Amino acid sequence: MEQKGIMTAVVGSYTYYDYSNFVFGGEGRYAYGKMDYSSSSSGSMKDIDDYIWEVRGWGGYQIFISQQVNILPYIGLGYRYLNDDMSGRTTSTGAWGYEREISYTYTPVGIKVSSKIDEETGVQMCLEYDYFWKGNVQSHLADVPGYYDIENEQDKGYGCRGNIEFYRKAEEVEYRLRCFIRYWSIEDSQSTTDPLGITWIEPENNSTEYGVGFTLRF
Repeated sequence: MEQKGIMTAVVGSYTYYDYSNFVFGGEGRYAYGKMDYSSSSSGSMKDIDDYIWEVRGWGGYQIFISQQVNILPYIGLGYRYLNDDMSGRTTSTGAWGYEREISYTYTPVGIKVSSKIDEETGVQMCLEYDYFWKGNVQSHLADVPGYYDIENEQDKGYGCRGNIEFYRKAEEVEYRLRCFIRYWSIEDSQSTTDPLGITWIEPENNSTEYGVGFTLRF
C-alpha cells in the first residue's frame, strides 16, 4: 500500500547560546494535509485527513573553524505523533477504513555546519541520524463492524534527515529559506492477538517527507 499527499506545517523553535559555546534548543511542528491511499488488494481512497506533531529538545557544542565557519555537533530527544484517519469511509473496492495513531520516541544525533557569505547572509547545512527507541501503533479496528481495537509495539528501525538553509539578517529579524528531507524506516512490529484469537502485526514501512519552508528568526 502507499499514501501520498501535500501537508502544510507550522514550526517554532528556541535556541540558547551559552558563553562557553554550549548550545541548547527546543523545537516543535504541526503539519496537516490530505492523503491519497492506494493498494493492489484493497483499492484506493482520496482526501484522507492526516496530521503530525513533533517535539524535540537537544544540546550541543559550537566549534569555530574560522571567522566564517563553525560546526555544531548535537544530541537530543524527540517524539513524533501521526494520526491517519480513514474511519467511516470505504475504499474503491468496498474495504472499510479505520483510524491509526502512530508514535515514535527517538534520539537525534547530528551536526550543523554554518558558513557566512558576508556579514548579512550565510548558509547552514544539517545532517542527522535518528536512533529509534520505540514506537506504538494504535489501530482503531473497532471502527469496522466485527473487529476490535489493537495495539502493536515497534522496537526496530531508524530515521535520518537533512536540510540546507539560506539566511539573510535584517535589523531586527533574520529571514531563512530551508529545503529539507526526513526519512523513517521501521521494521515489522511485535505481534498482538485480539479477543477473537486473530494475530496482528504492523508491517515494515517507510515514510519520506520533503519540501521547502520559510521562517523568521528573532
